[in-house]
Amino acid sequence: MTDIDQSKGLTGRVLVFDSGMGGLTIARELMALVPDISVDYAADSGFFPYGDKSDAALQARLPMVAKALVDTVRPDVFVIACNTASTLALEAVRDVLDIPVVGTVPAIKPAVAQSQTGVIGLLATPGTIGRAYTARLIADFAAHVQVIMYGSVELVHLAEIQAAGGAIPLEAFRAAQAPLFEADGGAAIDTVVLACTHFPLVRGELAATVPHPVTFIDSGEAIARQTLRVLDASSVPCGAPPQVWLTSAPSAHHRLVEVCRRFGFSDARQLVIN
Repeated sequence: MTDIDQSKGLTGRVLVFDSGMGGLTIARELMALVPDISVDYAADSGFFPYGDKSDAALQARLPMVAKALVDTVRPDVFVIACNTASTLALEAVRDVLDIPVVGTVPAIKPAVAQSQTGVIGLLATPGTIGRAYTARLIADFAAHVQVIMYGSVELVHLAEIQAAGGAIPLEAFRAAQAPLFEADGGAAIDTVVLACTHFPLVRGELAATVPHPVTFIDSGEAIARQTLRVLDASSVPCGAPPQVWLTSAPSAHHRLVEVCRRFGFSDARQLVIN
């Protein structure tokens, strides 16, 4: 029996969390797989972006924000739709919550299986590139291939502008990912892991500006399927429309609110973090 078969009739409430709008790509996968579940979205807009924050700052903040969100929204599953947050504080968040927590990690294992040249690229934020968790994934699943990594905060910002309908020249995407392919061995990359949930928002732009053809892989569908596996089949949706929770005033984040609206989340509220 497939995951899709098992998810028929599945209900419940899922809260998808990220620092900005990137996690909407995970929420979209969930809603596409099982339209009957309730999906809310939360963005730590008051601390965005995570990719350039220190380990200590994130380790202190993430469990606190997760607990406050779950206490308010009361979901059945909490999804950390952020590679940086997951690779740094997944276990710490699990320790403070009494519901299943699903993390997001770079899709290194499937990229290795896909690659024909034995050279894969990892396009992420600087934070994800530097995490010990990422190093362990590479050691466990990619020790026999070459992994070339590049971290870009600029690409996160480009993705946010583009997703909100802003006009970004293709050359900007070309420049943002160019260092990955200009690194030693970069000409042999045939598979690129999009190790930030923002990056699938601009997959088309990235594909149009790579120096040679590559396959892009992200973990969106896999994370959605894992969420469905841990969702309690006895859970019931609360009947409320999808909501967006921000950790700062929605009026200060017109771009984020607009993109959330485009993804089907029209009601944006602020959660005050003490």
